[in-house]
Amino acid sequence: MPSAHFDDQAIRWQPFGDFPHFVFSILQVDMEQRIADVLFKFAAGQQIVLHRHKALNHTFVVRGEHHIYEMDGSRREVRPTGSYTISPASEAPHREGGGADDVIVLFSMRPKPGEVLYEVLDDDGHPVAEITLDTLYEIFRATKEGTA
Repeated sequence: MPSAHFDDQAIRWQPFGDFPHFVFSILQVDMEQRIADVLFKFAAGQQIVLHRHKALNHTFVVRGEHHIYEMDGSRREVRPTGSYTISPASEAPHREGGGADDVIVLFSMRPKPGEVLYEVLDDDGHPVAEITLDTLYEIFRATKEGTA
């Protein structure tokens, strides 16, 4: 059976502020059902900003290897293409990145009312920003309207 190739050239990737080594594309934000589906592309051999997931996340690795790192930079886990994971909210800070190639991961986030999606941390583990469902919805709406 021939292998399939996922071509991401038609995806409208955008950076998230000044955070390096990843881009994202919001596919949908359903405020009523409280679900956000977002594609992330993490750069090969790089680690993104330290953060923690504060809400339930379903992930599917579309292409590449999804690497997850501890706060100290040591590798915690490698998820190959096709991996599906359900992760509850966690207090464990971590970084993510691509393996030998860029990795594309679908995140389906399902926060409870009032729950933050992500807490962005500085290198010492102190919170510097929070990402909420409202944050993603505003970015999604602005992108659809062409103002982002």
